Amino acid sequence: MNWQNASISADGTHHEIDHQALYQLRFDEVLKFHAPGLAPVRIGNEAWHVQADGTAAYRRRFQRAFGFYDGYAAVVSDAGWHHIRTDGDDLYPDRHAWVGNFQEDRCTVRKKNGEYFHILGNGTAAYDQRWRYAGDFRDGIAVVQAVDGHSTHIDRDGAAVHDRWFLDLDVFHKGYARARDDAGWMHVDMRGAERYARRFAAVEPFYNGQARVERFDGALEVIDETGACIVELRPAQKSEFAALSSDLVGFWKTQTICCAAELHIFDALPATSDMVARHCKLILQRCHRLLRALAELGLLRCDAEIWSVTSHGAYLQADHPLTLHDAAIEYGRHLAPMWNDLPIALRCGSQWQAPDIFGDVVSDRERLPSHHRMLESYANHDYESIPAALKLGNRSRLIDAGGGTGVLARLLVKHYPEIQLVLFDLPQIIDHARAALGEPERIEFKAGNLFDCWEVQGDAVLLARVLHDWNDEAALAILKNAHAALVPGGQVFIVEMLLREDAMSGSLCDLHLLMATGGQERTLDQYKKILEQAGFAFKHVIRLPALPSIIVGVAK
Repeated sequence: MNWQNASISADGTHHEIDHQALYQLRFDEVLKFHAPGLAPVRIGNEAWHVQADGTAAYRRRFQRAFGFYDGYAAVVSDAGWHHIRTDGDDLYPDRHAWVGNFQEDRCTVRKKNGEYFHILGNGTAAYDQRWRYAGDFRDGIAVVQAVDGHSTHIDRDGAAVHDRWFLDLDVFHKGYARARDDAGWMHVDMRGAERYARRFAAVEPFYNGQARVERFDGALEVIDETGACIVELRPAQKSEFAALSSDLVGFWKTQTICCAAELHIFDALPATSDMVARHCKLILQRCHRLLRALAELGLLRCDAEIWSVTSHGAYLQADHPLTLHDAAIEYGRHLAPMWNDLPIALRCGSQWQAPDIFGDVVSDRERLPSHHRMLESYANHDYESIPAALKLGNRSRLIDAGGGTGVLARLLVKHYPEIQLVLFDLPQIIDHARAALGEPERIEFKAGNLFDCWEVQGDAVLLARVLHDWNDEAALAILKNAHAALVPGGQVFIVEMLLREDAMSGSLCDLHLLMATGGQERTLDQYKKILEQAGFAFKHVIRLPALPSIIVGVAK
């Protein structure tokens, strides 16, 4: 019986050839036949493989069974996922959280702790490295993703094929792979080098030297291997004029959200327009217009005249664990006016000086707690993975310099049961931290100024989003004080977003820092330079799943 010509019946209960059933049995589910002529079937909660005549290939039963690839099939039992041979015997004793199919004598598996890697035909690991994700091999190359979310290519032994990392990546097809960076999708060659400068919203693999792509304006093109347009399949769905016009009125969004936060609109919902107007003491007609604008932004929805907050808008509720209520007011009222002086700040010969935002905040009793609630929300969102990434010794004494109200400090002492932590910041902020944290064990509060002698010593210094608030001269002074506070061989951990020379992401934030604090975002090479000037040897960078990375230096 030629199982290779068999297909699945329309009702999915059996196999047939030319609409003739291969056997009389009927199953709840069947899958395709694979070499050597076995197909997965299921009745109720039991799954196994059958031969072309419908008879069982072995006696065992599983929760789920999948097709044979390279002579092995993935199955699921109470103990987990694994592979079997054609006779139903286990290929290896291990059990996993999930397994793929064997391709080119390699198979991707996921351990119960979430780590991915590839195994050989005997079930042993093909290499030592572990990944956040690993895909199938094609022509000896697979895509793997690191913990920071970036992906690269590896060979069958786990070695890097090139030194490039991307936000998303595909395997190679006819010498090129689809890849995405901060600017969009493109194609890269076997060295990981981009084939052309253009970026797209989506790209397909090359087929005979050409690929179908979608531009950011919605147009479809066919391009050649240099990125040049061969033919336009669909015209642009939106004009560049309209897109730029939308950018020009971006402040509409900021001010609308700020206004709604100040009026506590999000805390008054769900409610009708009339109820919101009365609760917030607003003119009904104008209140309704504001609610419609918030719905256009995806922050609210209206069902049967009842306005409610979307999951997106929920972050603007004052009691949300990661509330951006205070951030909306900070950006809309306090930080936005600073941008008015951007042309002056950029001109040659300008006498412009950055505002003293830290002095302004600590001297404003109303703004101080709001400002720090904003910072706490960002810290709670971005810092969760930092403690484990630092790999500190349990008995370390760590100085969290410029540590604010102690969000990261609290995460650190929770992760390291024996660590001693010094929370160091301005006196007014330390008072705020004491009020928020009480007197927790293993956290010592130290008031001071980053630019004066710290009068404290430790095994490591943590500077989380501190240096980006200052120009190079001030950042160097802070690092020199950090060096003086460290024991010989101590480490400094700099938590910051890193700019890339080959991408523009983060550049607007860099301009914001210029206008708000006089600071700047930096590239890795810029951090290496000031580390060296301050007496540190650059050690390495730890990439995180969140926006910031950790630059590690060792005191010389």
